[in-house]
Amino acid sequence: MGFFKIPLFIACTLVFSITLCCNAQNSPQDFLDAHNAARAAVGVEPMTWDTDVEAYAQSYANIRSADCSLTHSGSFTYGYGENIAAGGGPLTAKTAVDMWVAEQQYYDYATNSCNAPAGESCLHYTQVVWRNSVKLGCARVECTNGAGHFVTCNYSPPGNYNNEKPY
Repeated sequence: MGFFKIPLFIACTLVFSITLCCNAQNSPQDFLDAHNAARAAVGVEPMTWDTDVEAYAQSYANIRSADCSLTHSGSFTYGYGENIAAGGGPLTAKTAVDMWVAEQQYYDYATNSCNAPAGESCLHYTQVVWRNSVKLGCARVECTNGAGHFVTCNYSPPGNYNNEKPY
């Protein structure tokens, strides 16, 4: 009997450690830190976490948990901007935000234009750094179809208005 207690204890400890590890990389502070680092790099004030915006993000993420579909929620109707990401592997808060911020390479501030190749965009990046978007709420769910994780961040007020620079 003593033989089975040790492996079970080790297995439970391992599962707990993995859960603790991965949840620790997806806290509201992790989302805020990643956003605010990008904002600080261009001189934009930091965002704050908003539980109402978070509730909207969580509600939509729960819907997308069935399929991980990169389909927007229509958040603008509710007064929110939105960035979404999905994928396998360790799609954490930071990796999702880093994907959006990586679009900075295509954004030309002087002309307020995007020079992205086909299939790429600048709008995720500009939403992250949009100076008037000051409240943030995000959610991350594991998709039940095995496609990985779905991440959504919502912004209040929304950004990306035509002919306006983000900062």
